[in-house]
Order: sequence, then structure tokens, then C-alpha cells
Amino acid sequence: MSDTIAAIATPPGEGGIGIIRLSGPDAQPIALRIFRPVRPGRLRSHRVRYGHVIGPDGQVIDEALLTFMAAPHSFTREDVVEISCHGGALPVQLTLEAALAAGARLANPGEFTLRAFLNGRIDLSQAEATLDVIRAQTRAGLTIAQAQLDGWLAREVRAARQAILEPLAYITALIDFPEEGIEPQTVAGPIAQALATVERLLAGAEQGMVLRNGARVVIVGRPNVGKSSLLNALLRVERAIVTPIPGTTRDTLEELANLAGVPVVLIDTAGMRTSTDPVEQIGVERAVAALTRADLALLVFDASQPLTPEDDAMLVATADRPTILVWNKCDDPALPPPPTPHHPQCKAVVACSARYGHGIDLLAQTIARTLLGGTLPAMASTHLVSNPRHRAALRRAEEFLRAAQETLAMGAATDLLAADLTGAANALGEITGETVGEDLLDMIFSRFCIGK
Repeated sequence: MSDTIAAIATPPGEGGIGIIRLSGPDAQPIALRIFRPVRPGRLRSHRVRYGHVIGPDGQVIDEALLTFMAAPHSFTREDVVEISCHGGALPVQLTLEAALAAGARLANPGEFTLRAFLNGRIDLSQAEATLDVIRAQTRAGLTIAQAQLDGWLAREVRAARQAILEPLAYITALIDFPEEGIEPQTVAGPIAQALATVERLLAGAEQGMVLRNGARVVIVGRPNVGKSSLLNALLRVERAIVTPIPGTTRDTLEELANLAGVPVVLIDTAGMRTSTDPVEQIGVERAVAALTRADLALLVFDASQPLTPEDDAMLVATADRPTILVWNKCDDPALPPPPTPHHPQCKAVVACSARYGHGIDLLAQTIARTLLGGTLPAMASTHLVSNPRHRAALRRAEEFLRAAQETLAMGAATDLLAADLTGAANALGEITGETVGEDLLDMIFSRFCIGK
């Protein structure tokens, strides 16, 4: 990290402002080569200067504002300069080119955040939370990401890891210095304490994953029960073509929706029935494939008609999938829906009218509640594990800690117990970055955009 990096920090396209960011030991000298302040004088940390960006040919590129942040009081804990110019593609690109010509190197994806991690400004879980904040699709997902960025997960994980390291140090001393007469120390309590923390973190992981990553919800049913109308009602926009002609939907249609705070990909499908139409057959095949990949199915029935053999076939087709049974076309909310058929994985039953909007809000809340295991996002904790990598590491730590308890209960050799505790400590260290390798860092930060 002895060089100075530069990148555009704002999205491409036209905007009111464009920002070029520099970080590294030569950030200030490079900035002064390409920026001419209106009032001469040295740059002061965390002060904004007005002036002009100058190209390698000495010509003015744009008027701009320059902000200098001296190390270690910056995001990367290095000297950082941000140049704010007009947000057109050309002035931003020419300003970046001027910085590169003056001695900076183009930053790699996520390299600013990587430097913040390597310089101890943030831990690895906070670095990943930075990306989650940027990519959050709902308020609940944003709140969870901001809580992780604040460091709650790192504090929990470090406390559990510290509880492991103390008995591990004692056991290692027993192995390495058996003749030293080391004073006996209890290890069962700290192991149980660490395991309790890990189990508590894992208990909310499923909710956190749904709020961060969303879920796939497929709308299925026989033709003409109102699946496309239901999609439009949930989206609050006419996205799918709706006609009274059975077989109008020939392919799957996917749309992202915010249902009561949960990001959900809603998938409208072709009505499942036997057909001689080759195009409709392909649509039915794609509907079946979408069902197998879905986290939840909405099985739609027509409340104005009795159940048909095709409805019975749909009950069988969704029997192995968590399903909400939806009685559509309940246009008169005062009338009760028909008796609900048996479904082995039925999570809820909702009566609604896609035509008039009755019950649509209830359906959205029911979908969100089902995906979160019975809790609405507004009721969920903000301290939830939401990253698949973190969940996998916690699961490995849990396995090692349980193995350590079994080893301890059996009175097995201390080197086996040391191996179990070492595995648990390493797994927890992967979350915060204390036991992480370069390959994993490359994988994590390659998902960032350049300039972050």
C-alpha cells in the first residue's frame, strides 16, 4: 500500500456532481499538481477549497471543490483527497485521467475499503456491511446492514473468540510444558459461553438472510385463476398482461417487490395444464422449474368456481414446497371463501380480490411473515446475521465447540481438545478477518465497485 490510488466514486452517467477519490501517501502532492485553488495556501485537513482542475496540457478541465483528509482521520486511515466536479461523464473522466497522469494508480474494485480494513479502520464484517448498505433493497435490510457496520457483530464474535482463546492458551501450555506444574483451570464454562453466543447468532440468521438477500416467491395455479392479476396487484403496477383467455401467460415473468419490508422476487407463471400448444408446453415446463427453485409458492384458486382436477394436480405439484393457499376473486369481502383443501406444507390461507384490491395488503404481510418464520420486519431485531459467509463460519464454529464439549466429557487427550478449540477460534476469526487469507479477501472485495 505504498502507492496512491484514484478512482471515480460516483455512479456513471449525468448528475449534479461527480467525485474523484485519491488515497495514499502522495494523495496531497498529486492533488496539488492537478488542482489550482483560487486562493493560494496549503491544504488543511477536513477543509474544502474552491478552484479548477488542470489537465496535463495546462488547460482547465472544470471548476471543482477539493477536500483533503489527513491520515489517520479518513476512511482508509491514509491521506485522502476528494475532488468534486460537475457530474458529466467527460469532466469526471478527464479529472481521473489527470490524477493518473500525475502519478496515481487506478484503484481495483473495493480497494479503498480493503485499505480501510488492512489499516485497522474497520474489520472484515464491517467492510462487507459497507457493501450491504449500498445494495440494501428495503428499509429493514438497510437497518440490519447499518447495525453491522456499527460493529455489533464484530463485538459479539470477538467476545466469543476471546472466551475460546483463554482455555486454548491453558491447554496449549499443558501440552507444551507438562512438567511446569501449571495451576488447574476450568475450561468447560468458557466453551459453553462461546457456544451460547454462537447459537444465539445462528438463531436469527434465517431472518437476516431473507431481509438481506430477499426470497423467490412463485405464483402458480391452473389457467385463468388470476395469477397475473395477483402479480399486478402486489406490485401496484400493471406489469403482466391480463385477459380472460386461458393461456395468456406463456412464460415466467419475474419482478422485484418490497412486501412489508421484505425484498421478494415475484414470479408469474403459465397456468399448469396439459396442452398440445408447443409454446404453452414450454411455459408450463418453465413454471415447474421456477417452482423447484422457489422459497415459497402462492397456490392460487378461483373462489368463484369449484375446485377442478387441475387444482388437485397443483396441490400435488406443490406438496413439497412451503405454500400459501390464495383464494382469488373473493370480490365480496363479506362472503367467506370456499373450504380450504388439505396441503401438507400449507403455511397460511388468504382470501383476496386482485380485481378490487381486497386482502392484497394482508397477502403481502402474510408472505413477509411466512418468509421470516412468523415475524414481520418491523418486529424483527436489527442485530441479525445476514451474510451467508458469516453464517457458514458460525456453523463451523458451532461444530467445533460441540466437538470440544464431547472431547472434554469423554476425558480424551488434551491435544484433541486443543484442535477443536483452534478450529472454533479460526472459524470465528474468519468473520472479523483475524484469520483470513488473501484468496478470501480477493473474493470479498472483488464484488465491490471501483471507487469504493
